[in-house]
Amino acid sequence: MLSKKILDTILLILLIFLVGTAGYMVIEKWSFLESLYMTIITLTTVGFMEVRPLSPQGRIFTIIILMVGFSIILYGFGNVTAFFVEGQLMGILRRKKMDKKISRLNDHYIICGSGDMGRYVISEFANTQNQFVIVEKDEAEIKLLEEKYDKLLYIAGDASSDAVLESAGIKSAKGLITTFADDKKNLFVVLTARSLNPALRIVARSNEEESERKLKRAGANNVVSANSIGGMRMASEMIRPTVVSFLDVMLRAKDGVLRVEEAVVHENSKVAGVTIGESNILKNIGLIVIAVKDSQSREYVYNPRSDLKLNPGDTLIVLGKVEQVARLREYTGA
Repeated sequence: MLSKKILDTILLILLIFLVGTAGYMVIEKWSFLESLYMTIITLTTVGFMEVRPLSPQGRIFTIIILMVGFSIILYGFGNVTAFFVEGQLMGILRRKKMDKKISRLNDHYIICGSGDMGRYVISEFANTQNQFVIVEKDEAEIKLLEEKYDKLLYIAGDASSDAVLESAGIKSAKGLITTFADDKKNLFVVLTARSLNPALRIVARSNEEESERKLKRAGANNVVSANSIGGMRMASEMIRPTVVSFLDVMLRAKDGVLRVEEAVVHENSKVAGVTIGESNILKNIGLIVIAVKDSQSREYVYNPRSDLKLNPGDTLIVLGKVEQVARLREYTGA
């Protein structure tokens, strides 16, 4: 809206210069250069002498040009000033509001880097409605993400900086993902994050095989190799194309976001101490439990029977929509 006012002002100023030049050419019979020069010194009020003595009609025309032109210039100056002042003010207020929201987050995720891999991570977190904060130094990348996602929370800065990660709420965060293409950068982020929050779950990207061991020693819980994932995907496309197609369709379902998700059985919850059949998860929520991770043995029970007892700490693996999984987590919570 404001930028349109600035454009309109520029057009008005050009128009007044055009009218002034044409007026002097017609009234005073001056050349184009003389008329343009007279218009410029009149509108800029520099105080130079007239090109030639003005006729009475020329003086009246000069008064009109001066009053109208000067008003337009003042109007334009006000619009330009408002454009920068209001823009900066809105930016400051928006930043303060965002910082306040981030400070209130708990059990959220921090995504460091929004490059090629980072965009996919951000998309998945947004689709599954998980709370997250982006840490990105490149302002152009942040602008692109703001255009794509509403109510985006981010910190513009170096992800390996203590102050930046603290601004992202690392001490109250549940997990952190670092997705930079540079393994050294990911290593520094992991080291910083682990020192700030020893209980944090950290997943790091690696591009070289030898980096995986270093990242884990630095404190990463898990490391994802971009080359390994890409190679596995290519092999799967050749060997099991129908399975890959099924997974792609599932991830991009138009009637809702389908995911293989997990939910932990908390103590004193509705399902703790009862069987899968007695829990009525299928009846009440519409989800099928495809596996259970035993809290004691840490082993998986695939395609569990309805008489399998659920104990506190067990993890249910289910396939369903985001809203169903959210209801399941409430159902299995304390």
